[in-house]
Amino acid sequence: MISPMPRQGLGPLSETDAERLAEIMQALASPVRLRILSVLRSRSSTVTELGERLAIGQTTVSNHLRLLRHLSLVTGTRHGRHIHYSLFDAHVSDLLDEAIGHLQHVPRRG
Repeated sequence: MISPMPRQGLGPLSETDAERLAEIMQALASPVRLRILSVLRSRSSTVTELGERLAIGQTTVSNHLRLLRHLSLVTGTRHGRHIHYSLFDAHVSDLLDEAIGHLQHVPRRG
């Protein structure tokens, strides 16, 4: 078993930070939200574009984006009548990259 590399300067989480992080981790536990984030990792998109790309209804996409915005995982920028969504910052992209990279080290179930 490989030991995780310790992160410098990080101590135990406060109760408040642990609750906020748990909210984010719960949001990331949704396959639909992970798919949305994976598209936004490569390019900003509107609700319509995300729905078409992922074959998901616009209402469903909008509901997931609302939660992702609330948790500061995505941001929206208005361009005329449309809002273009993108990842909030590089930390969200890094988090996704780490999680996706972890898949290579986990045996597939089945």
